[in-house]
Amino acid sequence: MNLVENIKEGLRSVKANMLRSVLTALIVAIGITSLVGILTAIDGIEYSVNESLSSLGANSFDIYSKNNRGSAQEGVKEKVYPPLMLSEVQKFIDEYPVESIISLSARLTILAEIKHGSEKTNPNVNVTGVNEEYIAIKGLNLEEGRNFSPFEIRQGGHVAIIGHELAKTLYGEGKNPVNTVVSFKGMQFKVIGLLKEKGSLSENNFDNMMLIPIIVANQQAAGVGLNYRLNIGIADPNQMDFAMGEATGIMRKIRHDEVGRENSFDIEKSESLAQNMESITNGLRFGGFGVGFITLLGASIALMNIMLVSVTERTREVGVRKALGATPLRIRQQFVIEAIVVCVLGGIGGVLLGILIGNLISRAIGIEAFVVPWFWMLVGMIVCVVVGLLSGYYPAHKASKLDPIESLRFE
Repeated sequence: MNLVENIKEGLRSVKANMLRSVLTALIVAIGITSLVGILTAIDGIEYSVNESLSSLGANSFDIYSKNNRGSAQEGVKEKVYPPLMLSEVQKFIDEYPVESIISLSARLTILAEIKHGSEKTNPNVNVTGVNEEYIAIKGLNLEEGRNFSPFEIRQGGHVAIIGHELAKTLYGEGKNPVNTVVSFKGMQFKVIGLLKEKGSLSENNFDNMMLIPIIVANQQAAGVGLNYRLNIGIADPNQMDFAMGEATGIMRKIRHDEVGRENSFDIEKSESLAQNMESITNGLRFGGFGVGFITLLGASIALMNIMLVSVTERTREVGVRKALGATPLRIRQQFVIEAIVVCVLGGIGGVLLGILIGNLISRAIGIEAFVVPWFWMLVGMIVCVVVGLLSGYYPAHKASKLDPIESLRFE
């Protein structure tokens, strides 16, 4: 009896004992469903969050002025580097060759008082100078109006985009502030856009912020140097190291940094959000795998018990096979393969059910992406084969040790 015949015999045995086989396969299917379902849902959540992080700058890096502490170490005073200048960062934007979007920003004040007609805010508004790419790279959305145009940024137009909370303070509920005028430090700005509510826990409290062109912010600073910050968003995350290397080389050339000296600016990858999310999803995967493993452990014990019953029921069959010349190896193969066939059939159903349930869970929590976890499907099927092998080996070994004469006498 060769291996192919053993597989056929396993399928015939499954068909002959359909109810028992279906119940056994169902036990395995539930275990695989829990394993694949949980991990599919986690993959769906991770995919959605990675998409969101991409729009929030997770695939980006920052260039900003070096923090000059002015401290002395071992009697040697640290070198003080001049801050980035507006002309330098604008030159960088013009010369940077890598496909990307580049946001330029500089906080003018966080203690601004904004006025509209007879209404005014508390002196706690964040006024920030930006270019036209700032809104996109920060993942902000406009509720009303439009973004800055490149012409307004270059020419320093007196236009502004305001946050949701700031608009509510100045205009009350339900009024559209677009095309009205607000004033700050005696200068009037036409409101061209209203940001969608972001929430008070957002990065810079965008809801209480007024964005103005970077040129105007520089003029309003009245000789006080602003802390300019470049945020470069890369289309392909795999090019991050190359993009950072190119950015470092160009900025060093613009800043006239000498060969062998450290950078006169700081460059930093914005990956803390992505790293935190990765650690969370890894923890969820570990927990999901643990739940699935425990369920599969119960399934394997149940399968072993059923296979032991099957050996007892088929003692005379084993005796006939041995009397006809079947070796203990072939007997073991027969019962092990039968257990594996049952597990694989249950596993196929469990994988399909797991994908469906995992995506339904993702959809229930608002994630639209449909995920097909090829890796976890492969893992699930390998686990099925291993469970069948482990669960079927002891009953198969017991069957192979049966005495053919005693087996033929068995009633």
